[in-house]
Amino acid sequence: MSVVALEWRSDHLAILDQRRLPGSVVWLNARSVEDVAAAISDMAVRGAPAIGLAAAYGLALAALRGDSLSDAADRLAATRPTAVNLKWALDRVVSQALSEGFEAVLAAAKQIEDEDREANRAIGRHGAELVPHGARILTICNTGSLATGGHGTALGIIRSAYEQGKVRKVYACETRPRLQGARLTAWELMQDGIPFSLIADGAAGSLMARNIDFVVVGADRIAANGDTANKLGTYSLAVLARHHGIPFVVAAPSSTLDPSMPDGSGIPIEERDPREITEIEGVSVAPSGCPAYNPAFDVTPGSLITAIVTETEVHHPPYTFADV
Repeated sequence: MSVVALEWRSDHLAILDQRRLPGSVVWLNARSVEDVAAAISDMAVRGAPAIGLAAAYGLALAALRGDSLSDAADRLAATRPTAVNLKWALDRVVSQALSEGFEAVLAAAKQIEDEDREANRAIGRHGAELVPHGARILTICNTGSLATGGHGTALGIIRSAYEQGKVRKVYACETRPRLQGARLTAWELMQDGIPFSLIADGAAGSLMARNIDFVVVGADRIAANGDTANKLGTYSLAVLARHHGIPFVVAAPSSTLDPSMPDGSGIPIEERDPREITEIEGVSVAPSGCPAYNPAFDVTPGSLITAIVTETEVHHPPYTFADV
């Protein structure tokens, strides 16, 4: 899969505008921290690892322009509070290259990108071992190349398992309200030729009753006890999977682990513009003035998670990430 979410081009960051997919392929040219912050906030780039990478390159833009790295880091950290990878990437770049100049900042960002790509491949290898032969797999949101440095986390496991001949079919939840499953995961699966069907989010329960063997999802933050924040709707899938006796697996790089968070109750949950629910592509689908509640994430208790796959190993309950 050759698609990438972003790439550094000489003196700016090119960001594949995921809001325009799959209808058109449009690249945004980010030349300032504010450009990158807007791209993250507006979800032109999304997925926990990918927004961490974008933020790291945002610091390179700040260094190139002679702006304050600490001010730039504060601005970027405020864009999306749930994904811990964002803050992790910013802290790492600042600690490595605060006083070293543009070339050092850029090198630190590129190193994070290279490491994330390698981590995704390792996640795919480890996770594929859990996938049964002939598996019918359910996933939510987009966790592929578009959400990471390459290959993907949950979708990376699917890709690796498919390469091993284990995957019979994938079922991708549409993932309301931003439709990352319908727009992005479906597009990636079609690019790879992996057999799949797109489903309405509400069809997941009935499918689990008869047609699903394995559920795999990504993560935006994992607390010390394994409680996991991921795209809204993940918690419901975990409850359904437990009811139907189906393995429910979380895939994420170690940068998603947050040992400082004892459990999921303290994870900040981003609330987004209610119009994401009341409108589709700017067209109103609800009564004028309709109130809406739009959290972007929910938290799945670690007790419902069969395994958490990182680049280092497959973790099994009880989860204790305090020393990671």
